[in-house]
Amino acid sequence: QQRRWCPRAARAGGSGGGSSTHRTCSRGAVESRMALDFLAGCVGGAAGVLVGHPFDTVKVRLQVQSVEKPLYRGTYHCFQSIIKHESAFGLYKGIGSPMMGLTFINALVFGVQGNAIRALGKDTPLNQFLAGSAAGAIQCVICCPMELAKTRMQLQGTGEYSLKSKNYKNSLDCLVKIYQKEGLRGINRGMVSTFLRETPSFGFYFLTYDSLTRYLGCEVEDSYIIPKLLLAGGMSGIVSWLSTYPVDVIKSRLQADGVRGVVQYNGILDCVRKSYHEEGWRVFTRGLTSTLLRAFPVNAATFATVTVFLMYMRSEENLRECEAGPAIQQPSSL
Repeated sequence: QQRRWCPRAARAGGSGGGSSTHRTCSRGAVESRMALDFLAGCVGGAAGVLVGHPFDTVKVRLQVQSVEKPLYRGTYHCFQSIIKHESAFGLYKGIGSPMMGLTFINALVFGVQGNAIRALGKDTPLNQFLAGSAAGAIQCVICCPMELAKTRMQLQGTGEYSLKSKNYKNSLDCLVKIYQKEGLRGINRGMVSTFLRETPSFGFYFLTYDSLTRYLGCEVEDSYIIPKLLLAGGMSGIVSWLSTYPVDVIKSRLQADGVRGVVQYNGILDCVRKSYHEEGWRVFTRGLTSTLLRAFPVNAATFATVTVFLMYMRSEENLRECEAGPAIQQPSSL
């Protein structure tokens, strides 16, 4: 029986709920594979963050800039302005926050998704969506504070936020100061909008990736397996962002609200109403170009890094001993 080299078998522990892996590998080998797969996912996720964070910084700047006095005319101008006035390091403001949360998000997302697939019993497209949605919902506990710190760090020292340029030393300091000033409620600012974004987004991500790997015929013997996985991962990232992007705009605005000392929005609906009234429907697509430009290379970098890491770390003996393919993992912000 051929075994697919894709998240379906890896996350569920092999076809049919994961029993085949334990039949063909010793307990020590299974534990070693799990640790190596998790480490590979973390390394790949870090590569994805390094590649994608500049695009994310541009996205956030475009999403929250003032409509009366916009600093940037578009994606390219935003990139150009940041490099000119803040150097290339300006594109990496707030990167500490997603890096800090990476390990925990990987553990939650892929642990929950794999267990959810096994609990649902059948590996069907609907169950892939439901399992992915469950994973997305649970990881919001870490994702929301992480993105709050990232957003605040990305904004400080620029334009209308220039007065706050020395407020935060790093992402951890940002969270500590928010907690001291606003408590747990402040740390979880934007939690509902994050939940509304992440739940369906992860569902569409896993569903799209599962469907594409099936359609492309991602078999371990295929000499084009890596390009196919890169294509599947990149396209899945794009689909997941397109599915919930307007919610992401609202989330960014809510998390940036109050930075200047004045709170503009009373909640999600108030933010939607005021944003639409002042800027029209185009406000909900702000930063979409940079987001889509970021989505594909982030996924490509993640999968390529994981693949190379496993190629060097796994011996041919281990691959022959364990029939199940290596786990290819993909992190959130996503």
